[in-house]
This record gives sequence, C-alpha cells and structure tokens, in this order.
Amino acid sequence: MNVRRSAAALAATAVIGLATPVLAGPAVAATPSPSPSAELPSGLYGSGDPTYDGVWRHSLALIAQTRTGVTPSDKAVDWLLGQQCANGAFAAFRADPAKECDAKLMVDTNSTAAAAQALAGLGDGKYMGQAQNAAQWLKSVQNKDGGWGYTPGGASDANSTAIVAGALAATGQDPDTIVTGGKSAFDALRTLALPCDDGGAFAYQPDKKGKLVANADATAAAVVGLKGMALNSVMAASDQALTCTDGTKATPAQVAANGAAYLAETMKKSGYLVSAMPGAEDQPDFGNTADAVVALAATGGPEAAAKPLAWLEKNSADWAKENGPAAYAQLILAADTAGADPRDFGGVNLVEQLNATGPAPKAQAAAQGAEAEKKDEKKDDNDGVSVWWIIGVGLVGGIGVGFLISSRKKGQRK
Repeated sequence: MNVRRSAAALAATAVIGLATPVLAGPAVAATPSPSPSAELPSGLYGSGDPTYDGVWRHSLALIAQTRTGVTPSDKAVDWLLGQQCANGAFAAFRADPAKECDAKLMVDTNSTAAAAQALAGLGDGKYMGQAQNAAQWLKSVQNKDGGWGYTPGGASDANSTAIVAGALAATGQDPDTIVTGGKSAFDALRTLALPCDDGGAFAYQPDKKGKLVANADATAAAVVGLKGMALNSVMAASDQALTCTDGTKATPAQVAANGAAYLAETMKKSGYLVSAMPGAEDQPDFGNTADAVVALAATGGPEAAAKPLAWLEKNSADWAKENGPAAYAQLILAADTAGADPRDFGGVNLVEQLNATGPAPKAQAAAQGAEAEKKDEKKDDNDGVSVWWIIGVGLVGGIGVGFLISSRKKGQRK
C-alpha cells in the first residue's frame, strides 16, 4: 500500500502493453483514465495530479478520518460516490463523473477495493449498499487461482489480492469463502508465500521463470490480507513472539505470522524497510515501513511494531508533508493500530494535517465554528467590561480621585 504502490507504474505498464489484461467481467480496456482538468475537484483530497491515484488517496483519507473519530464532509463523500461506475467498479480517477463509464475507461481492483472499504465505514452503514456493489464487481473479476490482479483478468498479485480481501471483509464477507475454481483469496496468497528457509516472506508475483522473490511491500499487504481484516477495522493482536513455521497444512494465520516474522527480522537492525521498486536506491521506504507496522501490530502485537513505529515518529514528518493525504493516512493507520496517538505522532498532529489536504470535515468545521463563536463572545465580554469600566470610573470620580489612588497603592503592596 506504499502511497499508491506504484499505481502509475502499474497503469502505465498496462497502457503500453507490457502486461496485456485479459478481460474478465465488466469490459475495461488498457487505456489511461481521463486527464484531470486544470482545476481539481473541490471535494478531492490532495493537490497532486489525481490521474493514477485520485480514488486511492481519497479513500485512504476517509478511512483514516473515520478511524480517528473524524466525520468527513459531505463534499468529500459525494466526490467518492460520484466516481463509482454503474457496475460498482472504480477507476483511478474520472475527470467527468457525469459521463457514463464505458469500455474505454480503465477500472481497477485496487481503487475499487479501497473505495469499498472507505464507503463501508462511513455514516454507520449508510453507504454499505455502494460498498457492496463494489465488492460484487470485484467478485465478478476474481481469477481462477482465487486472487486478483491490478486490472481485471490480469495475473494475480499479493497486493491486489490483499486489498480486495480487505474490501470483502469490510462488506461483511469472509474472504476465504469467496471462491472461483474452488480457490479463495487466501489460497492465492499462500501460493505466493516463500518457505522459512527464504525467510517466510511473500512475493508480489512469480517472476518470468516462476520463481518467488521476497518483496517487503507485498509481504506487509499479504499479512493483513490473510488476517481477513479491513483497513478501517484492523486491530493489534496481543503481544506474542513471531516465528516462522513451515507446513503444508499451515493455516492462513500461520502463513501471515511467517510474513510478519520476515518483516520483523528485516527491520531488526535499522527499524525501517528499503524501497522494493526495481532500480530504486537503497533508501528508507516510509510507506512500506508504515504498512509493515500495521502488519506487525496485527500479528505480533504493539511490541513487535515498536521499533519501526518509533523510527517513523522520528523521521516521517517531511515525507508525509511532501506526499500528502495517502502518506498521512498510512501513518495514521500505523499509529492507531500499534497503539500510538495519531494526534501527537513525534510531535505532529497527523489527523489535523490530513484534514488540511481536503475539504474540512464536519467535526472540524463544527469545532472551528465553536472556536469562532468563543472568540466573538470573548470580544463581546471584553467590550462589555470596557464600557462598564468607563461607567464605573465616572461614578467613582464623583466620590473622589483620592480613593482610586489609595486602592492602586494597596494593590501594588499585595
């Protein structure tokens, strides 16, 4: 879930034909989403080009807000609702929501799954119908191995399968019972798990030779996916040791624990993960580290996530400021799951900063109104005091100036 885990790269891959999707379900074509207009929609979170991550970052923002007790604005909710196609799917961004979705629009599983989770958590189930429509579309494009690719019919990958599993869970469905060809999301994720001799990690996909290569980003996503938890409800487990245990009949929980053990071992020395993107420099990956904190806390408890969480508290402020709502949301999810305070994360109020990237939430708008009213009342009180002070001075003046001077001197001696 690394600040739209290379969504642009994935979409671009489909566009230029490096990975040709096999259409399965509602027709979609390998063409990019429409380019955004010069002026971004007022209901959208984030100020960057939303072509490849608009729905994703917006959905994460809403999920993070609802997790922290913030009620999103109607404008923000309406924007997301307006992005949904009649068949339930979402594209990364639709510049003209009034235009019906057609075969030229590239809808994707990641945007749809993130939006489903966001909608499911809003308004005490008010938008569960729309969330379930999204989940229904996702089920219609499930691969025969039980998983999902980024585009409908594309080869299953760990990240897409995990985020869809979360969407199913958010809409009240058990990901392990939603099957195609007798296979579920859990089955697909288990086929991407490496044995303990290779650390117990997960691969994103098999490489061209069918080999599984450990991928920290995919591992963090798969661990949460195998826990059957949605992002808006993932919780910390009780503190427990994380060990890798092989077994042909290992339960999904054990396979998830193996992945978490890999993450813990990988970050044992530094406290962070490095970028898993091909060709990327060997440098800290803040988004993957935040996702790993969620995975560790959900599997091994807050203690297992303590070191990377502390590293994020100390080092992530500039990264979040530069990357916007998705980054703030990832940090909020990490902090909230691992038991830290998102409103005082290394001295930073992540919730406040997230809210500032889009339309003011209802709760925040109400608080601002109350604060303004308080200031007005205080001003009125001060004005009233000034008026009555003048009147008082006039009255006292009739008694004599000597009394005032005497009172002032007494006050100075106290």
